[in-house]
Amino acid sequence: MRTGSALLAATIGGTWAVVYLVTQVLVSPPLGVGTTVAAGTVASVLLVLGYPSALRGPRAPRALRPLSRRRIVVGGHRMPLRSGLTADAARRTATLLRPLLGGDAVVITDRDLNLAFVGPGSDHHQAGGPVRAAAVRSAIGTGRTVVSRRASTMGCDAPGCPLRSAVVVPLVVGERVVGTIGVFRTHDEPAPRDQIEDMASILSLHLELAEADRERKLASDARLDALRAQINPHFLFNILNTIGSKSRTDPDEARQLLLRLSDFFRYAVRQEGQLAEFAQEYFFVRTYLSLEQARFGDRLRVRYDIDPQVLTAHVPVLTIQPLVENAVKHGLADKVEGGTVTLRARVDPLTRTTSIRVTDDGVGMTSDTLDALGGGEGADGARGGVGLRNISERLTALFGERFTLDIQSTAGEGTVVEVRVPLR
Repeated sequence: MRTGSALLAATIGGTWAVVYLVTQVLVSPPLGVGTTVAAGTVASVLLVLGYPSALRGPRAPRALRPLSRRRIVVGGHRMPLRSGLTADAARRTATLLRPLLGGDAVVITDRDLNLAFVGPGSDHHQAGGPVRAAAVRSAIGTGRTVVSRRASTMGCDAPGCPLRSAVVVPLVVGERVVGTIGVFRTHDEPAPRDQIEDMASILSLHLELAEADRERKLASDARLDALRAQINPHFLFNILNTIGSKSRTDPDEARQLLLRLSDFFRYAVRQEGQLAEFAQEYFFVRTYLSLEQARFGDRLRVRYDIDPQVLTAHVPVLTIQPLVENAVKHGLADKVEGGTVTLRARVDPLTRTTSIRVTDDGVGMTSDTLDALGGGEGADGARGGVGLRNISERLTALFGERFTLDIQSTAGEGTVVEVRVPLR
C-alpha cells in the first residue's frame, strides 16, 4: 500500500476511535448509535476531501511538477518547425519554447539571420536582422554548443544590452548546420545546457523530416511533370489530322473535337497537387477516349463500370489516363478488328481502398515482355514500360507500400492492369 493511502486509513481509523470515545465512553448517558455513526461519517468525509489521498493524487507544488510531459507534447507533431525553418515557424516555436527552457529570451536563427527573437534584447536583436551575438556566430561556425557566462563574452555590440549569459545550440540537418537555437538570460548563470540540447535535437529531427517532405514532393512533382511530357505527340498529331478531316465532312463535330482537345490539355497542364477526385480524372479519361474514338471509329469500343461511391474518392493525378492510353496504343491499335477497353472502379469500405482496373481484349503481351515490365526494364515501346515505372514510382512516393499495381496479360487475348490505393 502507498504511504499516503496507509496514512489516510490510519487517520480515519483514529478519527472513528475518537468519535466513539466522545459519544459512547466520555458522555453519560452515551449518545445513540445513529449519532455516533453520523459524526464518524462526517469526520471521514471531511478528511477525504481535505487530504491529498491516492484517489485525488498528491498536491505537489506547481514549480516542482516534472517538465518531461510538457516537453513530449512540444516535441510532437504540433511543433511549428515541422513545416521548415521559416520566419513564421521560428517565431511561433520561440514563443512556445520560451517558458519551457528556463531563459529570459529565445532566438532561432538560420546561418545568417535572426529568424525570431522573443524576450529582452529584441529591440536590437531584431527578427529578420543579422546575427549579432558572437556566441551564436560561434555555434554556427563550429557546429558545437556554446555557453557564455558573462556579458563580456556575449559579443553583443549594442550598448545597454540586458543579456548577460547564453546557451546556443546548432540545429543540424544531416551533417549541415542550418541554424541555431539560443536561450539567453539577464544574469550570469546560463540556462540548463542539457535541456536546450535535447530540445535542439528534437527541432533538428523536425527540420530533417520537413526537408525529406520537400524532397519527396519535388520528386513526385518531377514524375508528374514527366507524365505530362509523355502525352504522346503522335496522339496530338493524329487527333489534329482527324479534326482537319472532320472539318471538311462534319464541321460541327470538328468543333466539338477541338473543344474536347482543349479541355484535355487544359486539365493535363493546369491540374495542381498530387491527388484529385476520381470524378475529375474520370472526366479526363472520357475526354481522351472520345478523341480516340473519333480517330478509330467503330474499331474502339469503350465500357465504363464505375461505382458511384468512387466519384468522390481521391486518386493520384494523371494515373488512370496513361493506363487507358496504353490499352489503346499497345493493345488495340495494332489489332485489325479493334476491340474494347473497359474501365472499372470500386471502393472497398472494408479494406478502405480504391481499386481501378483497365482491361482490353487486344494483342496482349508475351511472358518475356511481362517479366521485363515487372522488373522495371521495359522499353518505352514495350507496353509503355517507362510510363508504368513512372506511375509506380509516384505511387511509392505517395503511399509507400500501401498500394498495388498488378499487370496480367496473355498474348493474343488482352491485358488487365489494376491499381489499388488507400481510400482518401
